[in-house]
Amino acid sequence: MREAEHIDTAAQASVNRNGDNLVVRVSGAWHLKHNLPSPNLLKTALDAAPKPAAVIFDSSGLQRWDSGLLAFLLAASDVCHQLGVKEDRSRLPIGVQRLLQLAEAVPEKEGTQSEHIRESIVERVGEVTEGFFEHSGTFVDFLGQVAIALGRFLVGRARYRKSDLMVIVQDCGANALGIVTLISFLVGVILAFMGAVQLQQFGAAIFVADLVGIGMTREMGAVMTAVIMSGRTGAAFAAQLGTMKVTQEIDALTTLGVSPVEFLVLPRMLALILMMPLLCLYSDFMGILGGAAVGVLLHVSPISYFQETVHALRLFTIRGGVFKATVYGILIALAGCLRGFQCGNSSSAVGDAATSAVVTSIVMVVVACGLFAVIFNILGI
Repeated sequence: MREAEHIDTAAQASVNRNGDNLVVRVSGAWHLKHNLPSPNLLKTALDAAPKPAAVIFDSSGLQRWDSGLLAFLLAASDVCHQLGVKEDRSRLPIGVQRLLQLAEAVPEKEGTQSEHIRESIVERVGEVTEGFFEHSGTFVDFLGQVAIALGRFLVGRARYRKSDLMVIVQDCGANALGIVTLISFLVGVILAFMGAVQLQQFGAAIFVADLVGIGMTREMGAVMTAVIMSGRTGAAFAAQLGTMKVTQEIDALTTLGVSPVEFLVLPRMLALILMMPLLCLYSDFMGILGGAAVGVLLHVSPISYFQETVHALRLFTIRGGVFKATVYGILIALAGCLRGFQCGNSSSAVGDAATSAVVTSIVMVVVACGLFAVIFNILGI
């Protein structure tokens, strides 16, 4: 016959009075991963009954145990010490008794536990302000180094590899056409549908072409391209430079006497300066195509739609969008490279740097977009 399998019962603890003493019985299998009894049951029993002569710990029903039992007994022992009640551990396993003695052999030093001190609102505002000025100084210093690198490039003295520039240009340009095509086409469709709902009420569906054409070339083409490149290229720049910092490649360049800003940042900035205007024009074209697709649904002929688009657009409108895209490209490169250089020396810091680069670049693009709107309105452009 096979012997019956042994099944552990859940950890249990009970407190019973036995004459002048309280008996704390622990039984079952004690594992930290399971729910364990609370030592408060002993405190409740001591508060509810007359003070006992001693508290006896009994483990006659104990099956298995780990440090969860020790934590329970230590907490119960603290309750006994606070109320001045004696303890009797003679009925506990020898191993448990020795571990309890070892745990109590060295008293805890005062002040080892961290205390949570709530800072006042003035202190928190001061810390935020101090951090803002510190980060602002770092950004200005980095901006100065980039300006020096661009100046050395203009006089032909910058030290970088042209092959790296070509690879980055391909990554920022041709490899980004797919996502730019999809997003720009859908933005054009959305703008056309938004305008069509109102314009159809007045029988002016043809003016959807004006809305989409001006909206894409003036604002949406440059902004959507910048947002796409922030999430795609800006994060990639931060991750690449952050990884190089973790592996100490940037330190190696400094040791060799090569400026990391010239060798790493300059090609990335030049690539975005070259590609962002072209991607913006491509985005404008795809957005207009998306509007034309909606125009067909509104029974507007493609020829009439494109003629109305050409009539609505002006050269300065297109040039304004391209100029904005160029500035956005500079901001994306600055944010991505700066966060890469600020990356910590761990693998998790690389991901944090990429996330921070995306957030920083998008915020900078939106702020710049608002400034351009105000400035262009003042100049009457």
